[in-house]
Amino acid sequence: MRPLRYSINVTLDGCCDHRVGIVDEELHRRAAENLERADALLFGRVTYEMMEPAWRAPAPGEARPDWMEPWMEPIARTIDAMKKYVVSSTLDRVDWNSELVRGDLGEAVRRLKQEPGKGLLTGGVTLPFALAELGLIDEYELVVHPRIVGHGPTLFAGLSKHLDLKLVSRLEYASGVVAMRYVPKR
Repeated sequence: MRPLRYSINVTLDGCCDHRVGIVDEELHRRAAENLERADALLFGRVTYEMMEPAWRAPAPGEARPDWMEPWMEPIARTIDAMKKYVVSSTLDRVDWNSELVRGDLGEAVRRLKQEPGKGLLTGGVTLPFALAELGLIDEYELVVHPRIVGHGPTLFAGLSKHLDLKLVSRLEYASGVVAMRYVPKR
């Protein structure tokens, strides 16, 4: 069975806004390692619509976005090439090597997990909340940035029951970011 892993960047005050974290080459290498542990990405609509314009390969003759550093290009190529599953009841279609996931979320994700492969990787806020409620996440990675921003979406607000987790790894970066991986206590 493919494990479903969740990874999210979060500030010390719990903000999950992708625009407020620390962006450096060391953290991108870590993200690339996470991608190597998966053979498909699982996105909600919001994350898909955010990721696609940022990481899709440019059309022939077009350049990468101005904000993209040269050291970001390998991860951009990896994300662009990966299989993507998009959970949405509002999108009519997806492209970018993607497939829509509709119907019962629990059944659909259980089927995806039953397929052979290295794993599924998800991010974002809304979809992982629903996946956590269903007990479908096999690993949680919180990449905590040493920054307080005072705004933004937070993780798991309104969860119906607490989740007990066991710390399985902790890694500190030169930037002060700490990546912690947890698995559910079962």
